[in-house]
Amino acid sequence: MNEHRGATAEEVRRDGAGGARPVSVTLPDGRILTFDRPPTGFEIARAVGRRLARDAVALEVDGEIRDLARPVERDARVRIVTLDDPEALEIIRHDAAHVMAEAVQELYPGTQVTIGPPIETGFYYDFARDEPFTPEDLARIERRMAEIVREDRPFVREEVSREEARRRFAELGETYKLEILEQIPEDEPVTIYHQGDWFDLCRGPHGPSTGKIGAFKLLKVAGAYWRGDPRNPQLQRIYGTAFPKKEQLERYLKQLEEAEKRDHRRLGREMDLFHFQEEAPGSAFWHSRGWTLWRVIEDYMRRQLERHGYIEVKTPQLLDRSLWERSGHWDKFRDNMFTLEYENRAFAIKPMNCPGHVQIFNTRLRSYRELPLRMAEFGSCHRKEPSGALHGLMRVRAFTQDDAHIFCTPEQIADETAAFCDLLRRVYRDFGFEEVHIKFADRPAVRAGDDAVWDQAEAALWRAVRETGLEVALNPGEGAFYGPKLEFVLKDAIGRDWQCGTLQVDFVLPERLDASYVGPDGAKHRPVMLHRAILGSFERFIGVLLEHYAGRLPLWLAPVQVVVATITNDADSYAGEVAAKLRAAGLRVELDLRPDKISYKVREHSLAKVPVILAVGRREVEARSVALRRLGERGQRTLTLDAAVEALVAEATPPDLRAEARGASG
Repeated sequence: MNEHRGATAEEVRRDGAGGARPVSVTLPDGRILTFDRPPTGFEIARAVGRRLARDAVALEVDGEIRDLARPVERDARVRIVTLDDPEALEIIRHDAAHVMAEAVQELYPGTQVTIGPPIETGFYYDFARDEPFTPEDLARIERRMAEIVREDRPFVREEVSREEARRRFAELGETYKLEILEQIPEDEPVTIYHQGDWFDLCRGPHGPSTGKIGAFKLLKVAGAYWRGDPRNPQLQRIYGTAFPKKEQLERYLKQLEEAEKRDHRRLGREMDLFHFQEEAPGSAFWHSRGWTLWRVIEDYMRRQLERHGYIEVKTPQLLDRSLWERSGHWDKFRDNMFTLEYENRAFAIKPMNCPGHVQIFNTRLRSYRELPLRMAEFGSCHRKEPSGALHGLMRVRAFTQDDAHIFCTPEQIADETAAFCDLLRRVYRDFGFEEVHIKFADRPAVRAGDDAVWDQAEAALWRAVRETGLEVALNPGEGAFYGPKLEFVLKDAIGRDWQCGTLQVDFVLPERLDASYVGPDGAKHRPVMLHRAILGSFERFIGVLLEHYAGRLPLWLAPVQVVVATITNDADSYAGEVAAKLRAAGLRVELDLRPDKISYKVREHSLAKVPVILAVGRREVEARSVALRRLGERGQRTLTLDAAVEALVAEATPPDLRAEARGASG
């Protein structure tokens, strides 16, 4: 590993340091270190300890992550970011993306690089190249990347003028970089990062050198349009991932392998649940079995609404532009909305349900005695998702939200938050998700309402969090455009996180759409609007469920709970009787009287993830019994018909109804 040093005079000049002067930095433990000139992150790390300097990858300065080579020009609170810190993962993945881009351009001259960010699961770079990349190419690129990592080249940040940047990238024929350069705001510096002779236009930050990258793997090639617009040229996107340690990478690759087996799109085909086709991009065709699963979930959710004091409504799909303008969506969200014109009027297909719910609230003057008013809708919505972003049920253009809006007073926010969190956790437990994490997402850059309103909304949500005793992590800048929100993230069977539920505090929309109620003082007041969802969307939640259970849904959720299959044709009549009795008991049953061998039938229904197969032959007819075989088990049990029905009915009862029955009997 190369020994790192403090900033050279040239580096200080590049970074704009204003000459030598004393600078004091405050460490996380409260210690204060004073330097006789602006210190670099390297120098601060070495002053703290040799081991910390060895493990350092970046420096946090007053909350901003920066390169270790950059000088700290003023007194600040600082923290050394090491390979063990969560922030390091994004940095080494960003480093790996640059190394990949260098390897590609070296191995395939004439290839242009476009953008290459770190992402939640790794990194990617989009390349403009006439020839398609092959799996053999990925292996070749990986080998060259490994050589660059071993060379341990320093990442060097350089600030240049726009004219100099244009000259350099024009000489290289990097037309995409020239376009990106023009999009950089005038008040933002233009920075270039070098690793040896290779460089790219980049904001950073980066780690100290390529040798810090650790373990990496290139995963796949996909198509991508420049800037996500299908009217633009198509590029080739190479995905990869990187981790500080080899064992972390190996665990992730095993998770990927397991995730591939659980891919909901494959399960959707095998289980005959749904399909997609080009004539309706981003919209699912639900087959009978898939729609049965949908209705089971919807019936369950409707029972929860009724138990928790919600009213259910239905609002129009198509609403006039004027309403979207008043709500703020036309200004802040229009690029995501499908619009059309008819009879000289502009309309939008609703991307969300909230403005429609305010219209119902506004149909008459409300009293404070009616609050909280909990208004729910299984609302069908449409949003303009780019073609390249569509991904089975997980990312669609047409979806149904389990949406609700709670109109309440400011004093009711904490109680409603607590009640919603209790309901959400109960629902997730019933669906088999025990581990739930909560993030607090505050004001985004693009938002409606002034800072005073956002201060009020964020303070109200933080107060509710404290009073409810919730543990939350901050997710800065990720709030909705009309209010801060809590994001509920559940963990699936193989350790992946899925953000599904949300609770948003909104002071903006009631004001914009003139919602009011009469308070105890006889005057009009604005209600607070809590936007909340538990599943998020039915489509995505069903995708998550399928992958969580690898298609082996619990009996209460399975679209086909039992298949009654004959071993011989002599048992056809009895098989029909068995199926009828199961249906009469409320079970979802299919009858398989085909003349095929029972082993073939078992294989076929197992592939379709049917939880229970009841096989009947001459022996079962005579004993009025069934041979019960469960999905994934080799053996089978023989039960009397009545005993089998009783056991399956008990198991197939939804968890909330089971709990209700226990409460009634107790």
